[in-house]
Parts: sequence; C-alpha cells; structure tokens
Amino acid sequence: MNYFISCIRDKYCCFDGRARRKEYWMFVLFNFIASFVVGFIDGFLGMQGIIQGLYCLAVFLPGLGVTVRRLHDTDRSGWMLLLLLIPLIGAIILFIFECMDGTPGENRFGPNPKELE
Repeated sequence: MNYFISCIRDKYCCFDGRARRKEYWMFVLFNFIASFVVGFIDGFLGMQGIIQGLYCLAVFLPGLGVTVRRLHDTDRSGWMLLLLLIPLIGAIILFIFECMDGTPGENRFGPNPKELE
C-alpha cells in the first residue's frame, strides 16, 4: 500500500524518473481495490457515480505519472502511451512493455530504482 500512497502523496504529478515493476503493479492493484470499494459505496449511497467520478479524477494524474515512469524504466518514452489509440493491439503492446524488466543500470531517464532501494 506504500507504493499507492507514495504515488498519490509524493509523486502526484511526477512524470520524470523511473518506476520499477513492483511500484507500478502495486499502484494498479490498490487502485483497482479502492475503485471497487468507492464504487460499492457510491452505489450503496445512491450517488449515481458522483463519488466514483471524483475518485477517477483524483487518481488520473498519479496513474498517468506512474505509467510514464514505468515506460521510462524500460527505456521508452512516455509518448508510447499513444499506442492505446490503436484498438486492442496497442493495449497488448503496452501491457507487454509494463511487464518487462527495467533496463539495468542508468538509462536516459535516470538511475535504476532497484539500485536505489
């Protein structure tokens, strides 16, 4: 949960640097769980998606930032997110990039986050 909180609190709109796989996938996992809980509460209170929409707005930039930093870890530009404009194939390619191990050592986006911890 520390990775999720770190992305929200410390790196809210941070697009530079690198994010290791663990940081990215822990953010995705806890974001999924939190989204489910918020959606449940939203439905229980009969708010018709208002709370869910506010939550999505709140985590949009941190999610985008951690995804760009994850791409940086594999030595790819954040502009690779535009692959999502290609139906299905773009999402599959991006998923593969997110699952790949980061480049060892320093790359053009900064030092290896595995070596920093």
